[in-house]
Amino acid sequence: MADILSPKVREGWNGPGRRDEKVTPLSPEDDALHIEVGKKGMYEWWYFDAHLDNGSTIVAFFYAANPNPGPTDGKAGVELTILRPDGRKTQRFIKYDKSQFSASREKADVKIGKNYLKVDYDKGDLPVYEIFLDEEEIGFHLTYTAEVNGWKPGDGHAHFKDKGYFAWVIPFPKAKVEGTVRDGETTMNVTGVGYHDHNWLNFPFPRMIEHWMWGRIYSDNFTVSYAYIRCNKAVDNHAIKTLMLAKGKDVILSTGEFDFTPEDYEFNEKAGHYYPNSVTIRVPDKFETVLKVGRIFEAEDMLDNFSPVLRFLAKNLLRLKPGYFRLDSNFTLSVNHEGQTYEEQGSTLHEIVAFKPIVKDST
Repeated sequence: MADILSPKVREGWNGPGRRDEKVTPLSPEDDALHIEVGKKGMYEWWYFDAHLDNGSTIVAFFYAANPNPGPTDGKAGVELTILRPDGRKTQRFIKYDKSQFSASREKADVKIGKNYLKVDYDKGDLPVYEIFLDEEEIGFHLTYTAEVNGWKPGDGHAHFKDKGYFAWVIPFPKAKVEGTVRDGETTMNVTGVGYHDHNWLNFPFPRMIEHWMWGRIYSDNFTVSYAYIRCNKAVDNHAIKTLMLAKGKDVILSTGEFDFTPEDYEFNEKAGHYYPNSVTIRVPDKFETVLKVGRIFEAEDMLDNFSPVLRFLAKNLLRLKPGYFRLDSNFTLSVNHEGQTYEEQGSTLHEIVAFKPIVKDST
């Protein structure tokens, strides 16, 4: 299906077209606080994950204001998740009063209760981040040493005319991770590969967004980060697409001009949504990757987290049907760069968030 482009949406590419002729370097301020904390309708968070060599995956959020509809909407806090190799998951959101939140407007320096994240730019060419979270039966104390330059699509913003804006930056698409993870009474020394992005916006997600699919790929020579965001009728079902390709530490492609083709849809009863078993992403003559789902790592009906009253209002008044997938896929990757063709393969995790049912031809 051809992309739908709306004059109501202005993306931040520096051009020509929906791409960047020159990648705009990230500044420390890009990963600092942007919103007015506590102001209704404004949201911001810092996201970290790590795929550990022991087979586990951890996810950490630092929220200035949580964007997820439901009981956590607009709340400051932290979120910790462990996905164990056998598929068992523990996830905790801990709410904090805004008086227990503080963050710099100059760089990544956030404190929420006893939890914190901070950055050091003096340990090498690329930044080093430290995160500490310790809540209930889960704890993370990890160092992320960046291995790829930070990136943002254009200026990092998408503007929805007079309806609001959404901003997304990736301070590091790939990092070496080391430190400790506490799982109950067991504390483990861990190593792995990690990722960090940072988002802020000034409208509730469901007001403008129907669903998005995003992920990244790590191969022998390349790092890929991509997102496909399908907007709703408020902005004519506009499709926002972003893709970054790096070779080594350097970003060599920054574009929204690519074919995004999900196929072979299957319905999942647990999430109450369709998901694609295959996704092809292609930049003609430059790049192509095909993802084939091997395992559903997570499938969730997000209404299960709502109280009965909020669930009724979401379904019957707001017409929301929020669902979530984390998919484990095998990928093949083909890149043409400086006269050489690379063919690589591996496995990766990617995600889908939907606020309304995904129609099979909606992309």
